[in-house]
Amino acid sequence: MQKKRSLPSWASTALVALATFILVALAKALGLISMYWYQVLEFAAITAISSLGLNLIYGFNGQFSLGHVGFYAIGAYGSALITKDFLTKWSGARVGALSWIIAAQVGFVLILVATKRLRISTLRERLAHTFSDYLKPHEMWVITALMISILVAAVIGVSVGIAWGLQNILLTILGPLLQGLPDGIAQNLVFFLALLNGGTLAALASYLVGLPLLRLGSDYFGIATLGFAIMAYTALQNSDLVIPTMKGARGMVGIPRWSTWPWVFGTLVVSVIVMRNLIHSSYGHAIMSVREDETAAETMGIDVAQLKGLSFTLGGFFAGLAGALYAHLFAFLHPSSFNMIKGFDPLIIIVFGGLGSMTGTIMASVVFALVIEGLRVVLPQGFEDWRFVIYPIILLLVMLLRQEGLLGATEWGWLRAPLPPERNAPTPDQTVPDAAEIEEGGSS
Repeated sequence: MQKKRSLPSWASTALVALATFILVALAKALGLISMYWYQVLEFAAITAISSLGLNLIYGFNGQFSLGHVGFYAIGAYGSALITKDFLTKWSGARVGALSWIIAAQVGFVLILVATKRLRISTLRERLAHTFSDYLKPHEMWVITALMISILVAAVIGVSVGIAWGLQNILLTILGPLLQGLPDGIAQNLVFFLALLNGGTLAALASYLVGLPLLRLGSDYFGIATLGFAIMAYTALQNSDLVIPTMKGARGMVGIPRWSTWPWVFGTLVVSVIVMRNLIHSSYGHAIMSVREDETAAETMGIDVAQLKGLSFTLGGFFAGLAGALYAHLFAFLHPSSFNMIKGFDPLIIIVFGGLGSMTGTIMASVVFALVIEGLRVVLPQGFEDWRFVIYPIILLLVMLLRQEGLLGATEWGWLRAPLPPERNAPTPDQTVPDAAEIEEGGSS
């Protein structure tokens, strides 16, 4: 019996994604949608990228985080510094900010790698054990602390030196390289590097924040990450004291409007591919096992702390990537766009769409953006703020009628877990007599 051939799931999903991209682009080109709604759709895709990162942290790994907006802000401001420098040379060179941001990240990574390799806590214990036979306890503590401090200072000094040298090398190479390229290619290259650095800056920040905070329980972890978001908001309010071009509470201006539908949609597609492949890998299964039961996962030999850190760091990367696109969509950044209230938006989206569902997150992001902006248009003038009352009521009704969200944990198309390959069941060889036939033949 012949099998009925069907379109592979990846092909059907790719066709839907391509049709969505072409439909929006054609609608804008033919004037079927205004520039306002075109921007709303772009914002919906950006929101989906950020919400996918939080869904990885909370929906798949089970870590209740309220500080996601802080990483969103880091990606936005970090990328904006790079592109604004390319146009206005606020640092003194077109690639000054880009060179410094890359070099600073490399320096931080070197410090983290070196301190991890040195195993400071183990080294402290060994030094204390060595000096215990020759020194008194208080003398031993002072000498050990002094030696560890000197070692850490040396590591930091070497890393800073390497970062400074790398910054000069990048400044020497990138400046002439971009100068020799056509303007369009140079702009796209700088924008790509700005997006990438926005994501890596947020990922590095999330890794550093997660080192102490991921040891806390779920509720305490949520409160601690909320504290980080408030700290980030306060720092942005006073950022002009450190970098004047960020303008602090006045809002950062002069950012190029480079986020287009191809950039936004392409970034969303890449993010979904990375997320899907991670979730359905062995690492993804281990990440979800931590959500179900940390104790059982640790008993089975899973490194719970490492997987929590991986999820939190990668979720921060998605947030930073979305923040970079957001900065270049509206060309203006203000700390109020990253306050505590805004930080609840991705949390509402992943709960509305379904915890642990990538399809639900994407659908809920689109619905969220269209409802918020649609209510702005539909409501009478002067009543626009009532949309912040109406959409929580809609969310409340959804939660009462369907507690698991729109899609629960289900996925569509290629985003579903791959099925194991089919295996043909072995059929017995009819030419070889079985044991019963051999026995009957012998008795006759």
